[in-house]
Amino acid sequence: MLYPLRFFPIYVERVWGGDNLKRLFGREFQGNRIGESWEVACHPHGTSVVCNGPLKGKSLKDIIDTYGRRLLGDKLTQRDIDRFPLLVKLLDANDVLSVQVHPDDSYAMKNENGELGKCEMWYVISAKPGSKIVYGLKKGVTKDIFKDALEKGTLENCLNFVEVSPGDVFDVPAGMVHALGAGVVVAEIQQNSDTVYRVYDWNRVGLDGKPRELHINKALDVIDFDGKYKAEKTKGLAVGNKVYFVANRYFAVELIKINGRYDDRADGSKFAIYTVVSGSGKIVYDGGELELKSGDSVLIPACLGKYSIAGTSVDVLKSYVPDLNEEIVNPLKFAGYDDDQIRSVVKILS
Repeated sequence: MLYPLRFFPIYVERVWGGDNLKRLFGREFQGNRIGESWEVACHPHGTSVVCNGPLKGKSLKDIIDTYGRRLLGDKLTQRDIDRFPLLVKLLDANDVLSVQVHPDDSYAMKNENGELGKCEMWYVISAKPGSKIVYGLKKGVTKDIFKDALEKGTLENCLNFVEVSPGDVFDVPAGMVHALGAGVVVAEIQQNSDTVYRVYDWNRVGLDGKPRELHINKALDVIDFDGKYKAEKTKGLAVGNKVYFVANRYFAVELIKINGRYDDRADGSKFAIYTVVSGSGKIVYDGGELELKSGDSVLIPACLGKYSIAGTSVDVLKSYVPDLNEEIVNPLKFAGYDDDQIRSVVKILS
């Protein structure tokens, strides 16, 4: 029988990383430059291995190959069955990340050997007072202005800086220039892709002592200079104890605030991933229960049936591949939200 699956973290050193995952979540790892912890992943650059229950030691790819739609769900497309659709990470930006951008599927397929594009979202778990991120470009910045600033070393004048606090949410579609700033820890839910185009790296060197590769020409191809996506914090739309934050054809992310018990059901249609961003609790299901603490992620198999998350003052992110109308638009309309409000959450990506 399938059951809620937790995985061993995959730690990735980055020049901008730190050791805040130890402080925040009690993690144990060597070194003080861990920038990424891949929590749920099935990608050539990193595949999760189960750390609990009878399937302990099995990779997520092995489990997908064995259980297929029982794990992933009947409503997922064959593409999502063939290539696991989501990647969930924790990021520790002890120093500022490179200024970067991601391609969409079409560009990545043509230029990155069939890799997926990359849309993502950030939920800010921790931020030092005054911490900022790069989120989009200033109004009026054209491709020519951007290129000129790169050549003159004045790119910072083109960037939109936003101060952040814990609980802030940012939708980062393909084409949006972005960078986490120093002192920020986020949960990141994204397409299952590892494609990054660095535009500017603050004139520093990498862990090997050499300047990191930039991808300026590709970045210029894909940056959204037309302002299709507004560079604004995502406020979300609340319905009961749930806040709908980001929804597009690749993923949806809700914040669920639990004070007692939250009941849900995996009806065979799709899997879900829960990430605990504060507090601790447990998942109770037919056959057992699983303790969860802040920083943990768990994959709920599509066939699990009824389950509950119990705890006091527990905040969890639920991420899944949505049916946009059935699971997002219709519930929000029923709750009384108008079309403009719903469009602040539901993004029709080009």
